[in-house]
Amino acid sequence: MRRFLPVTAVLTGALVLAGCGSGDSQDDSKAELSVGGAYMPQPVSDSMAAGFLTVTNKGGTKDKLTSVTSDVGDVTAHETVGSSMQEAKDVAVPAHGQLVFKSGGSHLMFEKLKRKPKQGEKVTVKLHFAESGTVTVEMPVKSATYSPKTGH
Repeated sequence: MRRFLPVTAVLTGALVLAGCGSGDSQDDSKAELSVGGAYMPQPVSDSMAAGFLTVTNKGGTKDKLTSVTSDVGDVTAHETVGSSMQEAKDVAVPAHGQLVFKSGGSHLMFEKLKRKPKQGEKVTVKLHFAESGTVTVEMPVKSATYSPKTGH
């Protein structure tokens, strides 16, 4: 009997430690969002502009971008479907993935501009997510021909 006691103690300890570790996976289940690469090319129009950025989700649960607001005008998310552009509602941010708004693809569309942002300024944008709440982003205004090295 004495030989089984140490084995039982080791197995019990392993089960207790495994139970303690389960709390870490709960943290992994939440969306963990960050935003990078944000910019707006200086608008050539007095009424419209575009914005680009990448939302990264390091968490284990997807989230959704439900709306975007800014003090410079109305903002909507657009996606390119085939050869046409259409407004996108509730844009998914996959778990352990990215939502990329890039030139020639999905992007933010600023309309009814209250003022025309100039190169060197920053435009404040609030991204509203279903699970993660609001994330505020300072979007620098770049030259109209700006092309980032990151490819978006």
